[in-house]
Amino acid sequence: MNLHWYDWVGLAGTALIVLSYFLLQAGRLHGNRLPYQLMNLLGAAGVLASLWGSFNISVFLLEATWAAISLYGIARTLGGRPARGA
Repeated sequence: MNLHWYDWVGLAGTALIVLSYFLLQAGRLHGNRLPYQLMNLLGAAGVLASLWGSFNISVFLLEATWAAISLYGIARTLGGRPARGA
């Protein structure tokens, strides 16, 4: 197996997304706080970078949306506005 830099970045991004979700489910992170949102943003960016080697439209759309939602959450968090129902 010959992995390139973008493969390693993608694997790290995937691991970061899965880790953040696990920590959320374990009650160690809160979904409306900056650490969780940053982990998801960086994870999505890593997976997007992995597409440098082999583009996949489905993965691109999923991860671009994931990153956009993470940016929205970060903006709300830094803007000091709580999400509805929080």
